[in-house]
Amino acid sequence: MFFGLDMEKLLLIGVFAALLLGPEKLPKYAEMLARFTRRAREWVNGARDRVKEEMGEDYDDIEWRKLDPRQYDPRRIIRDALIDDAPVATVQAAGVAAAVTATAATPMRTFDPNAPVPFDSEAT
Repeated sequence: MFFGLDMEKLLLIGVFAALLLGPEKLPKYAEMLARFTRRAREWVNGARDRVKEEMGEDYDDIEWRKLDPRQYDPRRIIRDALIDDAPVATVQAAGVAAAVTATAATPMRTFDPNAPVPFDSEAT
């Protein structure tokens, strides 16, 4: 399949082109198409060679099939994540209650328009 075209569609396009162009012009256009196809193949091979050259020796070691986004099925990923055989750690109720109490004990600050703006020197 070439760009979603099967053999019947390609044959129909060829017959239509032959009827539209006529027997005089058809060989010239077929030659132009063959030249363009060869040139496009050379461009693709040149680009592939440049990528290999720039990425180095590790280029051949990459498993490109594993990086294909079409293989990722979100339903399978979620199913695998939810049906995990690893045991789930239980949370101690007393530890959670103590953490909730400690969090609730800290008072919330109110907005003071006259207070200086907080500044984080490590953020810049």
